[in-house]
Amino acid sequence: MSRIPTPATIADAPVTSQPLLEAVKAQFGIVPNMFRLISTSPHALEAHLGMLGALGKGDLAAPTRERIALAVAEVNGCGYCLSAHTYIGKHIANLDDAEMTANRSGASNDPKADAAVRFAAKVARQRGRIGEPDIAAVRRAGYTDAQLLEIVQHVVLNTWTFYVNEIFGTEIDFPVVEVRKAA
Repeated sequence: MSRIPTPATIADAPVTSQPLLEAVKAQFGIVPNMFRLISTSPHALEAHLGMLGALGKGDLAAPTRERIALAVAEVNGCGYCLSAHTYIGKHIANLDDAEMTANRSGASNDPKADAAVRFAAKVARQRGRIGEPDIAAVRRAGYTDAQLLEIVQHVVLNTWTFYVNEIFGTEIDFPVVEVRKAA
């Protein structure tokens, strides 16, 4: 059970959050518990959706974004994040089970994506304390400096949602996937 009340419906959310939640519903067909919980603060919801929207228009392909989300969820030990991104990875990004297993281990079966996922997992595990060889490996795989920044931003976004879900105990509303390990 959540440590702060999660609005049961869009109508139960603060008035200024309601149009934002309607947009989430239009995009996903549902309003996951995490978004309804975050809607308690219209400003936090607006910031979260703004970052999601901006990164959605970025240079990283949707499957790579989900690969990173899965890796970071496993590193952080976030059951909500892992459950949500496993569902999204399978049903929206069209990742297969073998790929998602690799992602959860901080890797990818796709050679280029592997560099991004390994980098993202290392950034999450080491809290950003990485070296020039780590950055060089991602560049060698063909990623631009702009994409490097986006990879880091995805780590940050997924770490923020981990904090929200962990601190406030967001009830998982996706098929539950158990965390294997935490950093």
